Amino acid sequence: MAAKGDNAPVIIKRKKVIAAGGHHGGAWKVAYADFVTAMMAFFLLMWLLNATTETQRKGIADYFSPTFPVNRVSGGGDGAFGGDSVFTEEVLSQVGTGASMKSPADANAARGPNGASEGQDGTSSDAELSEIEDMLSAFSGESTVSELMQRHIVTRITDEGLIVELRDLPDSALFMGETDEPSEIMVELLTMLVEVFGIVGNPVAINGHTRARALVVLNNPVWELSTARADSVRQTLSRKGLEPGRVRRVTGFADRKPASGNPMAEQNNRIEVILLREKV
Repeated sequence: MAAKGDNAPVIIKRKKVIAAGGHHGGAWKVAYADFVTAMMAFFLLMWLLNATTETQRKGIADYFSPTFPVNRVSGGGDGAFGGDSVFTEEVLSQVGTGASMKSPADANAARGPNGASEGQDGTSSDAELSEIEDMLSAFSGESTVSELMQRHIVTRITDEGLIVELRDLPDSALFMGETDEPSEIMVELLTMLVEVFGIVGNPVAINGHTRARALVVLNNPVWELSTARADSVRQTLSRKGLEPGRVRRVTGFADRKPASGNPMAEQNNRIEVILLREKV
C-alpha cells in the first residue's frame, strides 16, 4: 500500500503561446511621408504666390501647361523663333508666321500671324492674340532693362481683344508726377508696343485709369487726368510709328474701375492699350 502511494501522478501542462506585440507594418510611415511632402509643397506654393508678380506667375503656369509651341519652325539659330527676329517680314512671311498688313507676300496676304486664314467674320481668334501676347513677352525679356519694363505689364485676352495693361509701381511711375507727361520707362514701353503691334493691322483702343483721391480734395482731377494721359499715350504711339488711323477710341475712366482693393493704390494708375479683335 505504501509503495503504491509513492507513485505521484505526472501532470503535463501545455502552455499555448500567442504571438502578440510584433511588427505592425510601415504603412503609417508612408502616410506620414506623404503628409510632410504635401505640406512642403503647400508652403512652397504660398511662398511663390507672395514672392512673384502676376506676370511671373502666368509664365510659371504656362511652363507647366503650355498651350502653344515655343517654336514651330526648326532653324539654325539658338534664340527664340529659330534665331529670326519677330519683326523680319521677309523671313517670317515665308514660313507662314508673320506677313504684316503693310506689304504681305502674295502667298500669305490672307493669313494672320499664326499662318492660318482669317475667319469669315473678319475677327482675330484667341490663337492669334495669344501669339501676339507671347511675342510681347519674348521681346520684353531680352535684357535686364526689359525685365524692369516687364514688371509694369499685365496682359489678358478678353472678348474685346488683347489687353496690354501698363501699371504704376511704388518705385517706378509711368508719368511725371500728377501730369500727363510720360516718363522714360513709359516711352520705352510704348515703343515696344508699337513694334509688336506693327506685326498685325488690328485697330487699337486706349483707356486711362487713375487712383482715387481723398474726399477732402476741393478740385478732384481724376477725370481730366485719366483722359489727358490716355490721349498722351495716343500721341506717343503715333510719334513712335503707330498709324493714327488704327486708333479707334481714347477713353478716360478716372478712378471708377480700380485694379486694386485699395482705391488709392499706385497700381490703379494705369493705361490699357487694347488690340481689338476686329480687322481694319
